[in-house]
Amino acid sequence: MRIVSVLIVAGGLAAAGAVMASVATSPSAPAEASPDTLKTVASFQSIRDPAARSVALFTEAGKVIQSPRCLNCHPVQRAPTQGDDLHPHNPPMVAGDSGHGPDGMPCFACHQQKNVPTWGDSIKSIPGDPKWGLAPAEMAWQGKSLGAICAQIKNPATNGGRSLAELHHHMAEDHLVGWAWNPGEGRKPAPGAQAQFGDLIQAWIDTGAKCPKA
Repeated sequence: MRIVSVLIVAGGLAAAGAVMASVATSPSAPAEASPDTLKTVASFQSIRDPAARSVALFTEAGKVIQSPRCLNCHPVQRAPTQGDDLHPHNPPMVAGDSGHGPDGMPCFACHQQKNVPTWGDSIKSIPGDPKWGLAPAEMAWQGKSLGAICAQIKNPATNGGRSLAELHHHMAEDHLVGWAWNPGEGRKPAPGAQAQFGDLIQAWIDTGAKCPKA
């Protein structure tokens, strides 16, 4: 009986060793980032094909671009939406010719230079920024696929006339874009941080600015 036990233990140790050896020698895939975080640019270096890496980088950046914090200000219907469920703005509002509200009811009538706390139960703060307003009509992408958004973003005719270098500066340093990571109490920030987002956009540009399939 003792000999059998020794054999079983020895066999178990040998099997465990084989499993450990297999794990140690198998190639490691980049760790998956949670929906609330962004992968680093370095985590994409294992993708050898530059075009495939470019698509993967933009797909990761798309976690920000398609977050509610960005989508609410890029509606196709020229009326802002609110909340993580993208419900219609309350009170009803439209962009107007300027993108900053109609005559007599500009955005800054309620939205100040910065976020303003409230004492309400359902609305914890009113968002604000010096440039608060909707994105121009040609930059509306709510409801579009990530591939379609990518093509729109890198086209000067639909991105505000920006070159890719100017697009990176906008994404990485624009204060209103940065609001997505400082949206005020009661709102979930965009994934990661603006600097990480900017790094992903730059790496996407450096690898050819390739887009996912529309």
